[in-house]
Amino acid sequence: MTRLDRAVGAVLGSAAGDALGAPYEFGPAGQLTARGAEMLGGGGWDPGEATDDTQMAVLVGESLLECGGLELPDVFDRFRRWAAGEPKDIGLQTEDVLTNGEPWDLAAALHFQINARAAGNGSLMRASTSAVYFAPSGRTATMDAARRIAALTHGDRAAWEGTAVLHELVRVALAGADPLAALPATLESVHPDHRERYARVLDPHWHPDLATEFNGAVWPCLGSAVWALRTTVCFADAVRAAVDLGGDTDTVAAVTGTLAGARYGQAEIPEAWTAPLHVPLPGHGDRSLDADDLRELARRLATAGPES
Repeated sequence: MTRLDRAVGAVLGSAAGDALGAPYEFGPAGQLTARGAEMLGGGGWDPGEATDDTQMAVLVGESLLECGGLELPDVFDRFRRWAAGEPKDIGLQTEDVLTNGEPWDLAAALHFQINARAAGNGSLMRASTSAVYFAPSGRTATMDAARRIAALTHGDRAAWEGTAVLHELVRVALAGADPLAALPATLESVHPDHRERYARVLDPHWHPDLATEFNGAVWPCLGSAVWALRTTVCFADAVRAAVDLGGDTDTVAAVTGTLAGARYGQAEIPEAWTAPLHVPLPGHGDRSLDADDLRELARRLATAGPES
């Protein structure tokens, strides 16, 4: 398996997990297994339709490629255009930040200052493309990039640190190493104020049932994705386990798909999941990406990223 296979796996796997989990969002645990069928749609989603998770990941990836690097105002402008296109699903916090009329470098911070709550998983869900792009830059650079992109919509450093951890685990996996074995070293690079809380949800003995928040929060979302990776032996089983947790199923499965795709590579993603996969882009007319478009996007990101 090549590094490129793993990079495509991360981006395509995230989208596949997103689409698989979308019909079960906010439902109870075990719905996927109980239904006994996959990628049939439901809950307002067509079969194979990806949600805001993948839509925003595509926007980040295309900005990185078209700007030749991270231009935060450009990413924010793309987010705002997308939000104005009335996507089917958009987080309340993200929607407020993108529509409150404040400039790109103040909108999220002002939202957090007023609401004092901004530790949702909305920056974690869209990180597959940026994780692939910045992986060649090394641990410090990729974690810093994750924080900066997260801060566009999330003013709470907890969201920044969770996204940084995901970036680093993907970097390790793309190099062919075990991301689970890299957790202790990764935690050392987490901001000291947030290290203990992340260490708790990333511990080998942690289970999603021990979460103290809904998995729409960044801590249990990331912890659940790592748990799903740790307790299964293939891509499909990891993502199924994530969906069967219930709750924020699309995002937990998208994050799991990012990690499992980076670990197992694109060949392990079921063709039955990728064949119907499509990613509409609100604010961009009738434009929609399919699995081949996502593969090409991932390849370009993997070969264009800055070297360390």
